[in-house]
Amino acid sequence: ACFPGGFGTLDELFETLTLIQTGKSRRRPILLFGTDFWRRLINFELLVDTGMISPQDVNLFHYVETAEEGWGLLQREYGLGMPPSQTGHFAADI
Repeated sequence: ACFPGGFGTLDELFETLTLIQTGKSRRRPILLFGTDFWRRLINFELLVDTGMISPQDVNLFHYVETAEEGWGLLQREYGLGMPPSQTGHFAADI
């Protein structure tokens, strides 16, 4: 989870995104809390339009507003709350 913050927060967010993007770290859920804050701060669409990142890179994270919304997304995307035999995911995968 990533909440609105300053340079340190941005450094940690982009380091994590870069490590996942380059395959140096396994994919993990990245939730950006506060859609308006993040969309105003970083125009990811501009980065895609100008070829700075690939279109699939914007799928590395999700915007959410509340903990409940974030948990719901984790349940849907990663099958949390369902047996691993149904999802194919195990706790070590997340």
